[in-house]
Amino acid sequence: MPDVRVVLVGPKFEGNVGAVARSMANFGLDELYLVDPCVIGDECYRRAKHGSDILDKAVTVCSMEAAVEDCFLISGTSGITTKGDRNYTRMPIPIEEFARHVSGYDEKIAIVFGREDIGLFQEELNKCDVLISIPTCDAYPVLNLSHAATLVMYELFLTDKTTRRAEPADRKEKEFMFNFFSDLMDAIGYPEHRREDTSVMFRRMMGRSIPTKYEYNTIMGILGDASKIIKNGKKWE
Repeated sequence: MPDVRVVLVGPKFEGNVGAVARSMANFGLDELYLVDPCVIGDECYRRAKHGSDILDKAVTVCSMEAAVEDCFLISGTSGITTKGDRNYTRMPIPIEEFARHVSGYDEKIAIVFGREDIGLFQEELNKCDVLISIPTCDAYPVLNLSHAATLVMYELFLTDKTTRRAEPADRKEKEFMFNFFSDLMDAIGYPEHRREDTSVMFRRMMGRSIPTKYEYNTIMGILGDASKIIKNGKKWE
């Protein structure tokens, strides 16, 4: 199982936080970050059962950025998704596919869950490398927070833990790549009103593929050279 950090953003009910801690203990996870949470009291510990030690060492922060800043991959979750191919921030991959994709990695992966009522804000979703979802009935697609977290952890646990892949590019390298992509859009005069959506699309594409260091170096070389060449020539129209 990969090195997973569970991040709860703005949880409103302490019982849900406790239930998540209990499931974390069931599946061998122990790193819980809480972003601007509700009060953590007796009800939370009652629901946690043998996961109370996870609550004891849970880290409370004020923002999602602080909760995931040292993570290799940021995986957002949402019950509200799109079946089209234009809204990149709401285009998920199934949790079982994601679990297979990250199996065998030792790098830190953040699984981010949003608020019980409104989930993750749009700007929070835009910071995620990949969006994962749990297939549900279209008539009522939104799961309880603790239930959703349990299903995600189960799929990660169930996936073959012996899979090993080539060494991936780390988070700093990927951020350099995203900056190079932004420079390329500048160089070609890419329309300003389309840049945010296109940047999110590129981030999600890289999040789904998890490029290796070799792939990263190849992409960086192409983006960097293309940007330099275009800046000395005619811009895209």
